[in-house]
Amino acid sequence: MFKRTMTLIIASLLSSAAILSAQETTDTITLGLDDCIKIALDKNPSIKVANMEIQRVEYSKREIIGQLLPSLNFGANYSRTIEKQTAYFNMKDMPGMGGGSESGSDSENSTSESEDKQDEGIKMGLDNSYQIGFDMSLPIIAPQIWQSISLSKAQVLQNIEKARSSKLSLINEIEHAYYALLLANDSYKVVKQNHETAIFNAKIVNGKFKAGTASEYEALRANVQVKNIEPELLQSEIAIKQSLLQLKVLMGIDIATNIKAKDQLSDYESSMYEKAMSFDTSLQWNTDLRSLDLQTDYLKKALKVQQMSWFPTVALTANYYWTSMTMGAPFKNIRWNPYSSIGFSLSFPIFQGGQRYNRIKQADISVREMGFQRENLEQSLKMQVELQMDNINKNVKQISTSAAGVEEADKAFSIMQKSFQIGAATYIDLRDAEYAQTQAKLAYYQSIYNYLIATSDLDLLLGSHDKNNQ
Repeated sequence: MFKRTMTLIIASLLSSAAILSAQETTDTITLGLDDCIKIALDKNPSIKVANMEIQRVEYSKREIIGQLLPSLNFGANYSRTIEKQTAYFNMKDMPGMGGGSESGSDSENSTSESEDKQDEGIKMGLDNSYQIGFDMSLPIIAPQIWQSISLSKAQVLQNIEKARSSKLSLINEIEHAYYALLLANDSYKVVKQNHETAIFNAKIVNGKFKAGTASEYEALRANVQVKNIEPELLQSEIAIKQSLLQLKVLMGIDIATNIKAKDQLSDYESSMYEKAMSFDTSLQWNTDLRSLDLQTDYLKKALKVQQMSWFPTVALTANYYWTSMTMGAPFKNIRWNPYSSIGFSLSFPIFQGGQRYNRIKQADISVREMGFQRENLEQSLKMQVELQMDNINKNVKQISTSAAGVEEADKAFSIMQKSFQIGAATYIDLRDAEYAQTQAKLAYYQSIYNYLIATSDLDLLLGSHDKNNQ
């Protein structure tokens, strides 16, 4: 009974361990470089902001187009007269109002009465005034608005290129982080293998020391070597965690998500020679040049907008109102009367103190400045491309040399280890061979990493990540 119970407990524990192991495996996501880039382009906040900027400028463009459409306003007005306007009339110059040829006292009396009324004046207007209705305006000739539409289109193109620049920069950062993770992984494997080899060799040396065939110095040195590698192993683990954290942040995912790289640095060696020979060094898709060209086009259109300020504008205007004027208390005896009109409004700018002329000159200078800036930028980019190509070619040669060095170091270590086991070599000789093997592997992975970083930077420089999708 006891054995059966223990068997059930052990089976239950094994089952639970298997479930936990399967769950850990399921929770860990294996991602390749393309997967990381796809996730980053979908979740990274900087890409979302760039796309929202495109949408914002598109709305700005629609706003300008809306200026060409009719504008309709509704308004209402009420006013209360506090002091009415007084009108005076020249009665004696009007026929029958004291300016005739009659003589006598009656004529003199009427003249005197009319002069008194003239001095007093007549109060005009009503107490309450109401107005309610609609105003409509439609631009017919509006050169500045027409040209502003093309200006807004140029702004949209600028923001699209800005979003593309953000995308290229993000891809470059993702590649750097992913390659750094691969380098950390491979370096960890090398250090871990070195640590395991050091432990194995230390056991052999300690066994020989106990047997009297090795000195105490060799045994102490072998044990110290094991302890010296342990900080390197710990540092390699920290480097992996840092690389993973940086990659997660760039991808815009939760840092608690468990991910691991699908590739190894050595996987890229087979395709690097073909890629190094197929680079198109044209600067056609360079985002800096394209942004500068779009900015120049924008400034040219802005110059035309300023030039259009010399032209007249014509607008169609129309209104329809209901008015009412009453005496006494407000809102009593209101009687509405319709009033409407339609017409054209012409505005012809003549002189504004030289403001338009000076604005045009400023815009013209800005356009000419962009030409010099583009020439300087193009020369600088050509130099950077040439330097990157030289760097890539050197890295390709370095990889080939490092690969051959790894093969020779592996062979030398294997020979030295066998010689050490049979007593034909000292531990110092074995340690030298082991160190040479470790350094050769690390140099090999470092050279591949340098090559990948150089190609990624060149892709960013050429804007070649997405040029096939343009």
